Amino acid sequence: MQTDEKLKKRITYEKMLAGISERAVSVDNLDNFLDSSLRRMGSILDVSRIFIFTYQPSSDTFSCICEWVAKGIDTLKKLNELTIFVPWGTERLKAGRIINFQDTRDIPGEQLRERMLAVNAKSTLTVPLFIKGRLYGFMGFDECRHHRKWIDEDMYILTTAAQIITKAIENKKYEEELERHRSHLESIFSSVQDAIITVDTEMNVIEANKAAETICGFKLISGQPFTDCTRECDRSCHEVLKGTLKDRRTIREYKIECGHKHRYKLVAMVNSSPLLDGSGKFMGAVLVIRDITRLTHLEKELKERYHFQNIIGKSEKMQKIFSLLEILANQATTVLITGESGTGKDMAAKAMHYAGTRANGPFVTVNCSALAENLLESELFGHVKGAFTGADRDKIGRFEAADGGTILLDEIGDISHLIQLKLLRVLQEKEFDRVGESKPRKVDVRAIATTNRNLKEAITRGKFREDLYYRLNVIEVKLPPLRERYEDIPLLIDHFCRVFNKSYNKNIDGVSDEVLEKFIYYPWPGNVRELEHAIEMAFVLCRNQTIQVEHIPTEIRDDTLVKKRTLITRTDDDPDQILKALEKTDWNISKTARLLGISRWTMYRRFEKYNITRPIEKL
Repeated sequence: MQTDEKLKKRITYEKMLAGISERAVSVDNLDNFLDSSLRRMGSILDVSRIFIFTYQPSSDTFSCICEWVAKGIDTLKKLNELTIFVPWGTERLKAGRIINFQDTRDIPGEQLRERMLAVNAKSTLTVPLFIKGRLYGFMGFDECRHHRKWIDEDMYILTTAAQIITKAIENKKYEEELERHRSHLESIFSSVQDAIITVDTEMNVIEANKAAETICGFKLISGQPFTDCTRECDRSCHEVLKGTLKDRRTIREYKIECGHKHRYKLVAMVNSSPLLDGSGKFMGAVLVIRDITRLTHLEKELKERYHFQNIIGKSEKMQKIFSLLEILANQATTVLITGESGTGKDMAAKAMHYAGTRANGPFVTVNCSALAENLLESELFGHVKGAFTGADRDKIGRFEAADGGTILLDEIGDISHLIQLKLLRVLQEKEFDRVGESKPRKVDVRAIATTNRNLKEAITRGKFREDLYYRLNVIEVKLPPLRERYEDIPLLIDHFCRVFNKSYNKNIDGVSDEVLEKFIYYPWPGNVRELEHAIEMAFVLCRNQTIQVEHIPTEIRDDTLVKKRTLITRTDDDPDQILKALEKTDWNISKTARLLGISRWTMYRRFEKYNITRPIEKL
């Protein structure tokens, strides 16, 4: 009879496990699954309380996520025992040991023993739950009505049930993580500004993001041949996509020009990569199209802006500088640009780069005076992961970033001897080591250095290496201060007025004669940069068409601060020279004013002063 009871009990237990296992295969709602599983176990096992706690490593505590209690038994929530801290129990659970006490008064751990008494548990059994080798929590069984001895068969059933439930939790969390990952990718896919199009091996569209419709100008429909979708465009990207599908290779940064009915001309950078499934099987291709039309226009504008002919200056000194820059633009030689602060050393460097054979390569600037020695070394040459505290990843340096282009070493006179030595090596041997790496890296870079210091004096004082100086100073471009090329001041005023009229949305013609005179007399210690700032300040304050003395900085308008000097005769105030300039430009006022280096407003005042009238045939 006892054997029949045992068999019946065993069958009941196995049916319980089978039922839980069946529901664990597909869990829609984890909370519902846990509630129903604990309820079923509680009714069959005839236990007072079943609960699941999860482990919080940061606080070394456990929190209750689910519980079932028999009729008449207080819940842990009611007993305020939803979060617990039990070091004695935690150590054993982490070791994978089951905690089993027929009488909770025998528990050696004081905190756990007191907790058992607080929840009225006479007997307890706790099974650890592990997910991916880490303690996830535990499943506990309390008997509050009497002392209960858990036999081996009970232990087997309970641990098996705990394992089934743990696996269900793990699978559900994995599904949720996949869903979060999918949602995250979908969000990126839909929000990215590049067109992303996936096609299968037959070049049928699998999926396309919203940007594809914006850039390509048509709707891409899943399942439709890509060639059918692109009938109304130039199809410039087709060959790139076909190359990936045919050779299963990645094609990077292929520049194309195309157009469609909504956009006459589009410049794009195209990348195409093989599309692989989870097992690495070739499924098709991913086409990424980046609209670089605006970037192309900006690059063109940038080249024109910094072309040496567009550096402003008609003085003899600047014309000589222009001639030298024109010669140096297509040379690979190292250049040292010297001059006071604000003379435009960086503009001269950019002019050489954008006018030369390296114009399509990168132009990289390093402000050598702005960084400490250890930071400057890493900035120039890069570092490898672990090279120093905080180097948590590899980083390329400025020399590596400038490969194929030009590097501008701004304020070269402020660097330490260690950096000087490393610079000498890279300039001589065209190779360097990243910080923390002993493998040399080759680089093809043209170096241009600038300084406002006297490097020869620094050599005498032992502050600068003589060999580095001669390596840098193959050719020196010495930019004159503004006080030595005052003839360029009217031109610069006109230029900055045009710039600030755009940025401040104003219509200021220029400066008054009094302001122009003060500008020409002023020594400009800050050079062109100071002039630019003075005009910008005047633009902020000026509310009419002409900048007056009250609009300019105090140090310039205060005659006591301006030491006057003898001026060479100004051609823009000579009526004969004005008439010659007018004839040369066919009486174009704007061109004549620019030729004379004055504003149009000043030009009209010269007309009134000398009673100059336009000939009838020029009207």
